[in-house]
Amino acid sequence: MTSTSPQQPISVVVLISGSGSNLQAIIDATNSGELPVTISAVISNRPDVKGLQRAQQAGIDTRVVDHKDFPDRDVFDAELQMCIDSFSPDLVILAGFMRILTEGFVEHYTGRMLNIHPALLPNFPGLNTHERALESGVEQHGASVHFVTTEVDGGPIVLQASLAVYADDTAETLAARVLEQEHLIFPQAIKWYAEGRLTFQDNHVYLDGTQLPATGIDYADDKANN
Repeated sequence: MTSTSPQQPISVVVLISGSGSNLQAIIDATNSGELPVTISAVISNRPDVKGLQRAQQAGIDTRVVDHKDFPDRDVFDAELQMCIDSFSPDLVILAGFMRILTEGFVEHYTGRMLNIHPALLPNFPGLNTHERALESGVEQHGASVHFVTTEVDGGPIVLQASLAVYADDTAETLAARVLEQEHLIFPQAIKWYAEGRLTFQDNHVYLDGTQLPATGIDYADDKANN
């Protein structure tokens, strides 16, 4: 009788800029055995943020590469890249990392860097997504996981979760509900990547060898089918 060995976890480095709630969702999914990953390091561009405390409490190595210590984006990104590569990660995760990255940095990690964005891309790339969603009067809002490319928030989408916008919503109430969805879809996308099911080729995303549509997979549909 042949036994199968458990899947070897992949190494990931998580980049943050703030409270790290998505980081916590990833830590929790890893600790529960849901995610076959090892979080090798958490790197922040801001010192003394809560996300660093979350990582330290989980026993994860932390680093700070403060963008204010560098004269321009190129020099900062070069230092950040060197710091990331010292951990030899299989995947780089942007979990609320609030920096626009240079083309050379992004290309260095092509196909192995994922981002979470608080909107249903391609709608509302950039900042202040919830305020803009309310101002535009959309009936549906949500979150997207996508591969990072040189176009800001323009990389191919892996997974989206949508929710209804209520008449009495504020930017704060909408943000809170969207964040709950982020905590669901980001670990799911990371899991697919760690299992070797999610791949990036020629600016397209494939799950189990099938090219995904432009808006990726709808999380509700994925849950219904599993």
